[in-house]
Amino acid sequence: MQRFMNKVVLITGGSTGIGLTTARAFAREGAKVIIAGRRLKEGEQAISSLRAEGAQASFIATDVTMEAEVAHLLDEIIARYGRLDVAFNNAGIIGTSGPVAALSEDEWDKTIAGNLKGTWLSMKYEIQQMLSQGEGVIVNMGSNIGVHATRSMLGAYAVAKAGVQTLTKAAALDYIASGIRINSVSPGAVNAPMSKRPSETDEARDQRVAATLPIGRIAQPEEVANTVLWLSSPEASFVVGNDIILDGGFTLQ
Repeated sequence: MQRFMNKVVLITGGSTGIGLTTARAFAREGAKVIIAGRRLKEGEQAISSLRAEGAQASFIATDVTMEAEVAHLLDEIIARYGRLDVAFNNAGIIGTSGPVAALSEDEWDKTIAGNLKGTWLSMKYEIQQMLSQGEGVIVNMGSNIGVHATRSMLGAYAVAKAGVQTLTKAAALDYIASGIRINSVSPGAVNAPMSKRPSETDEARDQRVAATLPIGRIAQPEEVANTVLWLSSPEASFVVGNDIILDGGFTLQ
């Protein structure tokens, strides 16, 4: 399929894991892909791998928690491509784990900023551009931890992701009449760097996760990417303000 032929697609946090897999999926369907991320080396490696497959792809170094950098990101996209059709706001961090009263103010602020503030800033400038076009699609990265489930030692992360899910619904209602469709995806554990504990092997992580899920296995990043592409496509044209959980039944328990 070529559902995104010549569409301009932004993926924040797109240098590795789910973000890179989603960028590759968009590119294979004809999109012009822009990856935004903080780490220049990882971004350049990601772009090289995409271009080796024939993708039209570029990297713009961006810290989504800094408003000036997000504004610059959108300015660069418009200077290069003239528009923005789809944005996948994937950038996020686990942050410091621990009981909520044990976290420092800085640890709390970094986790909230890395997930909620960064998503809001990205949306702010994406929406401004999409309003000028009269159309656009945004998909935000949520989590099954937050609104749908809680986990001990992840209070700041849960609050931030719950905020992303609520922000998604609020913005979806604000802007659907202007032609901008906004939804989110909320994965559980995925075969990606963020799901591993320090020094944990892939095999150990897979076994640990599989034991907690009714489906009996960890998710693959392609499964999340496929959902993001569907939400971004005309096939989901009547889907507004939804949050799709992809966690193998974890939150049903």
